[in-house]
Amino acid sequence: MTVLRIDEPRVRLPLAQPGWAAFTAMAFRPLYLAAALFGAISTLAWVLGFAGSSALPGILWHGHEMIWGYAGAAVVGFLLTASATWTGHRTLSGTPLAVLVAVWSSARIAAAVETGTPIITGTLSAGFLLLSAVALAVPVVRSRNRRNYGLVILLLAFALTDGLFLLASSARVAIDPLRVLQAGLLMVAGFIGVIGLRVIPFFTHRALGRPQVTHPRRMGLAAIAAPLLMAAMLVLGIASPIALPVGIGGMLLNLCLLWRNSHSGLLRQPLLWILYVGYSLTALGLGVTGAALALPQHPWLIQAATHIIAVGGIGTLTLGMMTRTALGHTGRRLELPSDQLPAYALMLLATVLRVMAALPGASPELVTLAGFAFAAALVLFVLRYGRWLVSTRADGLPG
Repeated sequence: MTVLRIDEPRVRLPLAQPGWAAFTAMAFRPLYLAAALFGAISTLAWVLGFAGSSALPGILWHGHEMIWGYAGAAVVGFLLTASATWTGHRTLSGTPLAVLVAVWSSARIAAAVETGTPIITGTLSAGFLLLSAVALAVPVVRSRNRRNYGLVILLLAFALTDGLFLLASSARVAIDPLRVLQAGLLMVAGFIGVIGLRVIPFFTHRALGRPQVTHPRRMGLAAIAAPLLMAAMLVLGIASPIALPVGIGGMLLNLCLLWRNSHSGLLRQPLLWILYVGYSLTALGLGVTGAALALPQHPWLIQAATHIIAVGGIGTLTLGMMTRTALGHTGRRLELPSDQLPAYALMLLATVLRVMAALPGASPELVTLAGFAFAAALVLFVLRYGRWLVSTRADGLPG
């Protein structure tokens, strides 16, 4: 598989100053900040008793907003930033980017207050992903960057599952919305596979000075296909005996491809090992999901699988990717700020607590503790990176 490179432009600009132009210069700036703030606030609201809206109540609100809201913003922020490097073409900035972020923000408000059928929520939430897919497609198609057409398609499919979930939650289609919710989570795991197998080899090379490891194309495609196949099985309501081998196979294949890049030196690089941990947890979640689908008589398994991926995989990897890529794209040294190591520890603690809470007979207080740890990790990110994200690059370069 192709290894992703993330390089910086070379035209000089005035040194770091906060401002609107800087904040909307690249997609990672507003979307990383929005994702972190929303992730912290919405998680605290959930564990403190907020039950969503009448249009999207309870777990339906919480699940939707963490998958298509929080994770959606982080994924789009990364893709629209990285695609400038992949294609050599500029992506959204300035007013068009601000409009895209406004659509995302409006969707979050609508999901929390809408009554009746979630029509406004669906239009805005799926609309954000559709607009993002178009914004990604423009530079990809202009540059004839065919290897990234699949990301555009995957983003469109992610928007489709968003709309399908909202239709199912309002009983407009005869599908269990919780199955579609799980499918959406597995689609994010698919994004993790695509992005992780590209950037982790490059980041390992940059941090440790080792040759970049490329992956056999067919193995990489199979690793990415595993969560997407399980997502399709959930949407179609197929109770198939192949769920277990697909899940276990996807787990082992992803772990194998990941650890081909490993080296003892990564333990001295927090910006690097956090990505390995998050990717490994996502892979583990695939295996547990396969077991959960094959053994529906044990409902705690699906709860455990959900949060291994959601908190351990998505939470850890989004935090790791945001801390790493934001350093590079704001012109700072690729060294983790000292106050971000506690953020990593809190996210991993949230993972352990939330998975423990899924076990039979576990105390419900574990969910609250996990929520506070998750939110605290994101707050630490905002406190350190917030000013950097709204300011021009420290090295005077554009971006």
